[in-house]
Amino acid sequence: MKQVRRTLEKEKASEEKMRTRKQVAGTIDHAVLKPACTEEDLVSACRLVKAYDVACLCVRPTDVASAKRELDGSKVKVAAVVGFPHGAHRPEVKALEARLAIDDGASELDMVMNIGRFLSGEYDFVQRDIAGVVAAAKSRGVIVKVILETCYLSPEQIVKACLLAKAAGAQYVKTSTGFADGAATPEAVAVMVKTVGDCMGVKASGGIKDLDTLLAYLDQGCRRVGLSATQAILESLPEGED
Repeated sequence: MKQVRRTLEKEKASEEKMRTRKQVAGTIDHAVLKPACTEEDLVSACRLVKAYDVACLCVRPTDVASAKRELDGSKVKVAAVVGFPHGAHRPEVKALEARLAIDDGASELDMVMNIGRFLSGEYDFVQRDIAGVVAAAKSRGVIVKVILETCYLSPEQIVKACLLAKAAGAQYVKTSTGFADGAATPEAVAVMVKTVGDCMGVKASGGIKDLDTLLAYLDQGCRRVGLSATQAILESLPEGED
């Protein structure tokens, strides 16, 4: 039994070594979304994501222009949150917020589904709400990720929410804002990947604070992970060549 355990541990260590720092960085959306974040905090975050060459920096709407300016010349994309954090903005406001963020330089949008309307069974409203943001983004080549806030949903509701996001034309579904009563879970991610993983990206976000958790979500099929512990996690990986 001990020999089997040692073998499994060696295999796990070997698999982790195959993931270089650069490879994992390419899946990370580094989040700077706390209410008290200052301009200095934003500039510091921009320096961090440039240094590690992560996929994306996810910021508040008023920070998009500054982030775009600070990241000029790098490959790191800027994502803006829309309807954040509760999803209860009117659809017209979400669409306007999306257009303004794109004008400021956002290449991706992480929008919050209207959770209350969804739980009320107003599925047509929810789909139209998402579609309005997608319409603002599509002509500009901007990716839309729909935050489902899965901590409030049953597995069956997660399936329905994923299908609404797909029907509305979004490219990703995302677990959480990080501001609700729960974060990403392997169970929620499994449902999302099974439902739309063949045609949409899945992003796990919220509660990802260590390498093992991040790798587990990638192994489940997530294409992106949202977190703020970027430096600590990436420093635990080898640099590698790819």
